[in-house]
Parts: sequence; C-alpha cells; structure tokens
Amino acid sequence: MKRQLLLTVLFALLLLLPRTSLADEIIVSAAASLTNAFTDLKTLYEKAHPGTTVHLNFAASTPLLKQIQEGAPVDVFASADQETMDAAAKAKVINEKSRKDFVRNTLVLIIPKDGKKPTTLNDITGYTRLAIGNPDSVPAGRYTKQALIKAGLWDKSQKIAILGTNVRQVLDYVARGEVDAGFVYGTDAKKQADKVESVLVLDGHKPILYPIAQVTTGNNAKGGQDFLNFVVSEQGMSVLNKYGFARP
Repeated sequence: MKRQLLLTVLFALLLLLPRTSLADEIIVSAAASLTNAFTDLKTLYEKAHPGTTVHLNFAASTPLLKQIQEGAPVDVFASADQETMDAAAKAKVINEKSRKDFVRNTLVLIIPKDGKKPTTLNDITGYTRLAIGNPDSVPAGRYTKQALIKAGLWDKSQKIAILGTNVRQVLDYVARGEVDAGFVYGTDAKKQADKVESVLVLDGHKPILYPIAQVTTGNNAKGGQDFLNFVVSEQGMSVLNKYGFARP
C-alpha cells in the first residue's frame, strides 16, 4: 500500500510539470494487472529509444479513466475491460482509430498455499473472508460479479466479501493469508504462484479482452502512438505472453 501511495504522489507531481518538459516523455496509464508486463515493456522501449522516458501509472481502470477525464496529460491508456474504454470513447478522450484489443485473460479463484480447496464454486459459501475487486471501479470485480450472479452466488458472497481497490490488492490479501480465497486474473495468480494456488477457472462473465488506445489529453500523441504500436508488436506480445496474457 505504501508503494502504491508513493506512485500516486509521484504521478500527481508529474502532472504539474510544464508541457515543454514532456517533449521526450510518454505517460502511460494501465490496469494494475499489467504492472509487470508493462514495466518490462517500458525498459525495452526506452532502450530502443534513447532519450525517451516512459512514465507508468498503474491502478484500477475506472480511477485511471477518471484522472484522464479530469485532464491528466496521459498519452496511452490500457484498460482491463471494454466498458471502461467505451466510457473513454464516449467522453472523447481517446483517439478511437487507435483503439485495439491487444490481450485476453482469465478469471480464477485462488486460495493461499495450503488453504482450504473448494470442490466447486458453491463451496465459497463455506468461507468466512472472500476478497473481490470492488465492482464499482475494478474490472476484475465486475467480471467476478457477473460470474457469481450467473451461478446464483452473488448475494451470499456479499456477506463475506472483502473489497479490494484493484486486482493486485486482492492478490496480496490472499498471498498474505488475510482471506480464505479471492478472485483475480490468471496472470496475477501466476505472478505469486509460490504463495497462492489457482483452484478454479470461472466462466459466466464477458470475455476478458484488454483494449489499448492513444489518449487525446496527452502532450505526446506521436510518442503515445509509437509506444502503443510497440505494445502490440511481435516483441511486445512476446513480453505479454511471458506473463500469461494471450492474444485476443
């Protein structure tokens, strides 16, 4: 949590920089589940473009969009769901021609290592603490809600739900053993495979397709489009694949 707060403060300070100082800088806002992959992509892109700095801002997709709508000079936005990018398009803060679905993911139920394994999804009702991303702001939470509603378990799950501000917080809750189980993306479960175990893959939700687009509030449209092109290139996709993301 301290690291996330520090990143938020640093990003806020970045927004106060004079426009002229951003000529060789690209600001990218991306869903929290993309943290590791995009950190690697930043390193590779900067190595290939000496003198250019890529600033990364990670959070749940909805708060990231809110920052953009409030005027944050973001050049690229990568969301974990279509709903948030649709809202960005409606608010006219993205270049719709640049929008692409670039990866897909899965939704899984995870437990702490040596935790109580469920036989079916219905067994979550036997838990006392269940971590779920807040559906009001976290795409993973919205996918979870859709799946649990279809399974007839949403109302029961609310009685034991611990809401996370993003999917990585849900992952941390489970990894630290603070909850009995949680719903995260398959890529997140892979990241902490030494501390959590993926026990069920969920269905009953919309396809988990991540869109990316160049943002019109930024100061470096050319750089933003170039970074976007790099993300969807063969080299970029190889990095994303390494972290468990699949092609659309």
